[in-house]
Amino acid sequence: MTTAGVDLDVEALLRLRGLAASMRGGRKPPRSPLPGAVLHRRRGRGLELHDIRAWSEGDDMRHLDRNVTARTGTPHVRGFRDERERSVMLVVDFRPSMLFGTRRALCSIAAAEATTVLAWRVIEEGGAVGLLAATADGARLLGRARGARAMLSVIGELAAAHRDALANAATRDPPLAAILKKVEGLAGAGSIFVATGLDAPGEGFDSIAERLARNRDLSIALIADRFELDPPRGSYPYRTSDGESSWLRVAGSMTPDARLARLRRLGVNFVQIDAAQGPEAMARALERVDG
Repeated sequence: MTTAGVDLDVEALLRLRGLAASMRGGRKPPRSPLPGAVLHRRRGRGLELHDIRAWSEGDDMRHLDRNVTARTGTPHVRGFRDERERSVMLVVDFRPSMLFGTRRALCSIAAAEATTVLAWRVIEEGGAVGLLAATADGARLLGRARGARAMLSVIGELAAAHRDALANAATRDPPLAAILKKVEGLAGAGSIFVATGLDAPGEGFDSIAERLARNRDLSIALIADRFELDPPRGSYPYRTSDGESSWLRVAGSMTPDARLARLRRLGVNFVQIDAAQGPEAMARALERVDG
């Protein structure tokens, strides 16, 4: 028997495929990410803009960028490359700090739902995903998927990883910076999406997040519990992972979330997600980072 909001429901994650399809906004997925199955020599310049650089001897003047040339007074040409299928490395935070919730679901459940919605969207559009869980024991690669059949296996691994996280007696989060460093090596040239509460970022987090945002298209779904976003006034007992216990008094509105300011400063593409909301609201919010 599973407990709603605490245990990860595989059937519910499978049903998110239909929700992800509605996120496409009417766009039709490609019939195939790459045409044909026969290796052949590529011809032409490709269709995807790669860079704009100063003209040099041998460049084709047909590729001249008139706007940049006019603005700088120096001839510039556009460089192109072949279009490639979309590839995304998805990271879901199952560290001990995420196994917490006061309303609809644990933050870890909300992170898994947001990650799965985005994964289904990429799959439906003909792309490929990799899924990695941040756990109390460090990074755990759950698998890669290209196509719906492979996605079913990855969802099963995701549910297993969450069960293991609930059963783990650890109380400390390994640093998120170490997780991102491993992801950087696994993602290749693809983009990176992380669903996390951003607890225990660790030494070096700012530098690696800034580098990934600049070079790899890093997006973060900042998962927050309703108590963090809009706590009712009163006094609340708490106990930390170090065994310290005391009382927290909430007298009014909370101070601005420093995590949001930190991500803005680093140039990270992010969206805040309320764990109390359902997948439909999450899908709408995710449009802001994956529109």
